[in-house]
This record gives sequence, structure tokens and C-alpha cells, in this order.
Amino acid sequence: MIKINEGDKVPGLEQIIDLDKLKGKKLILYFYPKDNTPGCTNEALNLKEHYKALKDDGFEVIGVSPDSEEKHKKFIEKFDLPFKLIPDTEKTILNNFGVWGEKKMYGKTYMGVHRTTFIIDENGTVVKIFPKVKTKEHYEQIMKTLAE
Repeated sequence: MIKINEGDKVPGLEQIIDLDKLKGKKLILYFYPKDNTPGCTNEALNLKEHYKALKDDGFEVIGVSPDSEEKHKKFIEKFDLPFKLIPDTEKTILNNFGVWGEKKMYGKTYMGVHRTTFIIDENGTVVKIFPKVKTKEHYEQIMKTLAE
């Protein structure tokens, strides 16, 4: 499913963020299904709660979902999120990272986002992938794994 592996350079990173703004920073790039849903809201609020600590550790945080720019704007305003959310309505980034695909719930099959987080170092290399995200404890999950 995931097309990018740990140790890979992230292709097209400049399409996601202005690389000049990312110089010398690490990136938490998280993919989530939909704004204003319980799991996605919990994940965003957990990262917001620990945003200062993440910035102090040299991280930038960016979320990506297939929602529109307008939906992202409302979600950011509603929860006062301090980080950028990128709309991917065409699912280009989602497909490039291999996080868009078939899912099953309640016996039904559908296409959707597989909630996944990529930790990318200052050089644009993936150092860790979280294919199983604990939405309410994601910051703790990231820090524990990176400390190992």
C-alpha cells in the first residue's frame, strides 16, 4: 500500500510545502480522512496541544486530506489549529504517498485515506512511518518511537 518507505527521499516535497520555509526543520506530514470527524479532530487537537514542543524540537506539522481549501479553512478556524492543512481534492499527494486506497468498514468496501504519518528529516528523507495512528495519543506515539 505505502509507496514510500523509511529511508526514501520524498519525491515532489516542493509541491507540498515551500522548501525554503522547511530548511533546517523536520516535518510531521500526516494524512487523515476528513475534517470535522471524531478521529481526525482528535488527531489534530493532539498535535495542536503539543505544537510548541514539536516546534521546539525542530518540527513543522502539515496535514493532508481530500477536503477542499474551504473545509480546511473552517476546520482550522473552528479548532484554532496552528499548522497548515493541504487540500488534495484530486488525491495526487495521497496517491503519491500510497495512502489512498480500498478500505472496508461494516462489510462495505470503499476508497478512502489510510490514516498515516510520515516523519521526514531536514534532508527530505523519511525516517519513520506510522501506518497505525493513535489519534488521541499521536504526539506521544511519535516521541516514544523517535526516542528508541
